[in-house]
Amino acid sequence: MALLRKYLIAGLLVWLPLAVTISVLLWVLGLMDGIFAVLVNAAATVLPLDSGVALGKLKAIPGLGVITLLLLLVGTGVFATNVLGQWWLHRWDKVLHRVPIVKSIYSSVKQVSDTLFSSKGNAFREAVLVEYPRQGAWTIAFVTGTPAAEVAPLLGNGEPHVSIYVPTTPNPTSGFFLMVPRSQLRPLTMSVDAALKHIISMGVVAPSAVPRNSAEQSPAGRNPAG
Repeated sequence: MALLRKYLIAGLLVWLPLAVTISVLLWVLGLMDGIFAVLVNAAATVLPLDSGVALGKLKAIPGLGVITLLLLLVGTGVFATNVLGQWWLHRWDKVLHRVPIVKSIYSSVKQVSDTLFSSKGNAFREAVLVEYPRQGAWTIAFVTGTPAAEVAPLLGNGEPHVSIYVPTTPNPTSGFFLMVPRSQLRPLTMSVDAALKHIISMGVVAPSAVPRNSAEQSPAGRNPAG
């Protein structure tokens, strides 16, 4: 029985990561195909009857939605990086920021996406250790920036503070936002990716101590006098 249990666990360790990976990829594929189907249905209602029938047949082709959406994203990126596209997007942002309710949602999502995905963003550039949720208990957190100008003067006796994100495990998409003195943090040499793997695995996957490159370091970790 012990030998059988050993083989069962070994087989589970082989198939479980593969099964989860395939499930996630199939979910993403289904989501993209669903979006593509909505676009096809919308086009079919506008175009003539014959064109609508031809478009309907396209929905039966698996993976076509993924290819179409990828081409759409690349085309949008090309448009957004030239002068005309930037001017048009600037006007579009101004319009959306004037619409009630929509402006709150749009501006919040845009700020977060610009911070996380833009090459100029500073979020998740540095992994640190912080005492949380009590003294003597340490967890990995990520420096996300500095407190707002209105908040910073109220945080203490002039000691520099930083904003950090403390993710939960095994789901790092939820967590806690804290503002703590920089002196209470212990910087780590591991990369952000390695720290995320360590958190998601609940400490099972030990990261290798690979120094971060200069592009990953947060401005919050630099000398303020510099």
